[in-house]
Amino acid sequence: MSGLLGLIGLGYRGRRIIVGVDGVRKELQAGKCWCVVVAEDASPRAVDKVVRLAAAKGVPLLPGPSAAAIGAQLGKPPVMAVGVRDRALAGGMVQLAPVRS
Repeated sequence: MSGLLGLIGLGYRGRRIIVGVDGVRKELQAGKCWCVVVAEDASPRAVDKVVRLAAAKGVPLLPGPSAAAIGAQLGKPPVMAVGVRDRALAGGMVQLAPVRS
């Protein structure tokens, strides 16, 4: 999980990560998202919003660490979902974490 957090932090610094459920949904709808990391303790409503849309678009969903851990990595309050705009970064994340069904 720490490798995944490291890649999330790297992507955030490189402006390749979308933070938050609403931002991730917008990027998914626009077709600009290559994978989505969902916090293990994300609210059912947030999970429902992101998971259905990602599944419909064929975007891989990755189970992430807690929302607090993701937020801490980004210097933000707890974050329930992040989307990845960069194809290579998304590929590295998919190799690190099992894809959620």
